[in-house]
Amino acid sequence: MKTYELLFALDGALSEEARDATIEKIKSMIEKEKGKIQTVDKWGMKKFAYPVKYKTEGFYCLMTFEAEVGVPKVLDGLLNITDEVVRHMIVQK
Repeated sequence: MKTYELLFALDGALSEEARDATIEKIKSMIEKEKGKIQTVDKWGMKKFAYPVKYKTEGFYCLMTFEAEVGVPKVLDGLLNITDEVVRHMIVQK
């Protein structure tokens, strides 16, 4: 298993309950693929350097997890179709 970091920005207009539900949804996506969550660091609301999908700010979260090699590709596809996620990036640590 390899260690990965997932940094994502959620839509700034989401309520706190919707943000927490989306973060839990992402965690369950990783665990469904037999990954192990190490840390979840909520950075809070930040302004974007430029508008992204007509939005100027978002809620940032950094998640560290362990998973098999193919999991980030599957997770990337799932995050691309998740409406609440404005941007995301997965890197191997």
